[in-house]
Amino acid sequence: MKKVIEYTVYVALIVILGAMVLFGTKAYNHAIVYEEATKELVTYHDAGQQASLKLEEFAKSLLGDLYDDDLKMEMDKVRDKQESAMLKAQENTLYFMILLALLLILSLPISLQAFTLFGSIAALMTLILGLITPILMVTIHKEVEYLGDIVLSFESKGVIGSIVKLWETGDIVVAIVILLFSVVVPVLKVLSLLIVSIFMNSPFAHGIIKFFKMIGKWSMVDVFVVAVFLVYLTANKGDVSRADVEMGLYFFLAYVIVSMLGSLSADRMLQKLKG
Repeated sequence: MKKVIEYTVYVALIVILGAMVLFGTKAYNHAIVYEEATKELVTYHDAGQQASLKLEEFAKSLLGDLYDDDLKMEMDKVRDKQESAMLKAQENTLYFMILLALLLILSLPISLQAFTLFGSIAALMTLILGLITPILMVTIHKEVEYLGDIVLSFESKGVIGSIVKLWETGDIVVAIVILLFSVVVPVLKVLSLLIVSIFMNSPFAHGIIKFFKMIGKWSMVDVFVVAVFLVYLTANKGDVSRADVEMGLYFFLAYVIVSMLGSLSADRMLQKLKG
């Protein structure tokens, strides 16, 4: 009976992983739509478009319903698309996080090996989403007399995109640091957790214990690098007046938490084996 229950839980965990892939993919897609809609919306806030909008408002005030303010209608459609995409991205991200918590809760009572295995797979999933999904949106804008709010610059990047841009703009040291601690170290950490959980009873697993512990020492560096990364992107290189966090940050922070739990679980599992 116990084995039947355990088998059922394993099947449920696999189904949950599949559902996480589904909701994670949807969250990513909607986050990209939100990013694209915001970029399109920003184009309506340059000096030329704002001047056209002001003229439309003036004509509308004179002619009323006889005048169709097409530019404003187009802008409203893009804004509706932007808001809808953001709500759907947040909704699917929430479902993903609920399933992630459920996965950890269900796998913990089975064994430390199961918790480490499913936790590391979930950590890899959240890491990938955290790296490719937009993480921060920065706008530089200025209030111009008669025209209103004019956007001077707009940036929306994920971790990978930001590394590429930093490299291209000559900030090579910063790019390498972010690449090392936000991509290379996390990937090595997750892979070490997977190897330990799968080959825990083989001599090969014991051969990577030292490496696993060395990687574990860098657990909090992930958090530190994300903080530095955000500060760097929002640093005053002009009049940065708004910085909005996007879904990628939540996925990356979820990875940090899950990988830390997996590290603790794997360490306890290895200690039991040695004992």
